[in-house]
Amino acid sequence: MLNAALLFFVLPVLTVPPPPVVSVSGDERPSPQQMVAWNPGEVRCDGVAIAEAALRPAVDIAFVDPQRVRAMSYRFAIDAAGRTHSIARDAREFSAVGQDIGPSLAASRFAAGAKRENCLIEYAPQFDRLSDAPLIDVIAYSINPTGPKLAKEGWDRIGTVGNCRDKPRPTALLSGHPEFLKLKATPGARDWSLVGYDTDATGRPVNVRIAEGTGNDELDAAAIEAIRASRFTGGARTGCLYPYWRSAGKLAAPGKPAEEQMRPANAVCPARVEWATRPATYYPPAYRKRAIEGWAIVAFDTAPWGEVGNVRVLEAQPSTDFGDQAMIIVRRGRVAPSAQGASGCVETVKFMMPVDDPAAEEDEPPATD
Repeated sequence: MLNAALLFFVLPVLTVPPPPVVSVSGDERPSPQQMVAWNPGEVRCDGVAIAEAALRPAVDIAFVDPQRVRAMSYRFAIDAAGRTHSIARDAREFSAVGQDIGPSLAASRFAAGAKRENCLIEYAPQFDRLSDAPLIDVIAYSINPTGPKLAKEGWDRIGTVGNCRDKPRPTALLSGHPEFLKLKATPGARDWSLVGYDTDATGRPVNVRIAEGTGNDELDAAAIEAIRASRFTGGARTGCLYPYWRSAGKLAAPGKPAEEQMRPANAVCPARVEWATRPATYYPPAYRKRAIEGWAIVAFDTAPWGEVGNVRVLEAQPSTDFGDQAMIIVRRGRVAPSAQGASGCVETVKFMMPVDDPAAEEDEPPATD
């Protein structure tokens, strides 16, 4: 069994943001960036429309020609608890945008009840210039980017009030931080709070408030208290902004069958594969951001000299994306040489998030302008 989390990295459950000042740097020319909001259409299962869905949003920043971006259709199933599984994109060719659609669907929920199969949903792309896109989407992307750094045009939308961005910009003398591990987390979605504040002549924050956020009341309250405990240079300022966020709550993988049940009937392979070179593992980034666990059961053959080939996915949950990643992982391995090689070998690749650990590796902070 291969464990993608333990062999490659540990994901944090808390993030300490950079110094609490929104600033601007880099190219001052107009940016061709556009924001892409993926609007979900009607959900139909076995041809019947399904309502009462809590669909998670998916937003991208793109430099691509909108004429070359098409709607994306996904097939999936819904279990009795309302959770989605067996998620697969209809067209499997690579797309530079839309990487969060599958994870957002995996994090979505439907009303509990009877199981549903053969479900279909289409996501239509809506392109907006950063100057016209919904402000909350621009802010959310600046805090949790899924692609290129937000351009100046986007930062100008966020910091339109006050003189906090005027040079010389304030720097933090003392930074307060919430106790993130004690705050509630939303399964499959990062929560964030953008705190607005002014500073008096001594650099003490005043008029502290939540400018925008995802509505996590515990994070909002902790973020306000953290800013109130901070101190800054620069004297009296207005319109300062500082983001805090809480990593997504873990979504455990669906149950899986035993490897023995998936083993091909004509398999000629030891019950336990001896790896000479363990496969280098890598968690799918978009699912990692949403703390969505998964697994894939992969079959493969081996040559007498140890090379792995004929790799195929027998089953993967909650999305075929885990199967695609597992095939890459297994192909990178090499087994111990043998006289005859083997066929029909089976391995389970598990993608597991670590237990909450305050000493875990820090996640990448949001890019500031």
